[in-house]
Amino acid sequence: MSLTASEAYWASLLLALPAAAFLMRLFMIQHDCGHRSFFRSAWLNDLLGSVIGVLTLTPHGYWRKAHNIHHATSGHLEKRGIGDISVLTVREYLGLPKWRRLAYRMYRHPLVFLGIGPLYVFVVKYRLPLDLLREHRDMIPGVVATNLAIAALAVGLGLWIGFAEVIMVHAPIILLSAVAGVWLFYVQHQFETTYWRHEGAWDFHEAAVHGSSFYDLPQPLRWLTADIGIHHIHHLSSRIPNYRLAECLHDNPEMRNVSRLTLRDSLDCLRLALWDEEAGRLIGFRALSKSLPAAA
Repeated sequence: MSLTASEAYWASLLLALPAAAFLMRLFMIQHDCGHRSFFRSAWLNDLLGSVIGVLTLTPHGYWRKAHNIHHATSGHLEKRGIGDISVLTVREYLGLPKWRRLAYRMYRHPLVFLGIGPLYVFVVKYRLPLDLLREHRDMIPGVVATNLAIAALAVGLGLWIGFAEVIMVHAPIILLSAVAGVWLFYVQHQFETTYWRHEGAWDFHEAAVHGSSFYDLPQPLRWLTADIGIHHIHHLSSRIPNYRLAECLHDNPEMRNVSRLTLRDSLDCLRLALWDEEAGRLIGFRALSKSLPAAA
């Protein structure tokens, strides 16, 4: 029995979820290639990362540079802005004019950073990531090559099965995988007891252990995310490949209760948006509103 066009499309939508999950798994392999930890050979890491980057819409050389900057500056209040999610302190937020406060509140709203944000980053921003290309022009050829490969793949598939069909099938996969990727990155650093310090008080090891969560996921989510939830150990040593992280956690049981988040715990992170320097924790806009009358 053959399916109608409508039935076939709904079937493809059902397959979009596992397809997005495996695309996310590929991105985690690209992530390790970016740290040059998946293979012993730097050349092999860059080759595989560049190939996967066409599928994940992520130029490998640019992403590798931005992500390694993130690792070197995570939790440092004076070095925000590259490879991370923007965070304001309470003092900075209160010092903004009303329209900029509103803009920040919109930026931190879950519907924006989990809806519009992932599509903007992977579909638009990564096509011309100007935040680093202005200073690192040597990365331009890699970005252009990735864009050309993506365009060639899209045109080839479009001529083969139809451009509308390609968009209808692949758009849900791209959306789901992008949202999942942004969510993982968000939870890895945007939790209540995370770590932010100014110059002079910032410490790399403290930032790695206390500014990165242990997202304790059940199987098969651990496999699909390549154990990236063991993020505090990953930040301590980014050269540990994903297939060794669980072993490292097993050999260091004291790390199991450090910055640990379960799936249920992670949902509470959605309300967090501001770093309260006095309390030493992330808080939400509602908590700030309640504290303002008392402070006055």
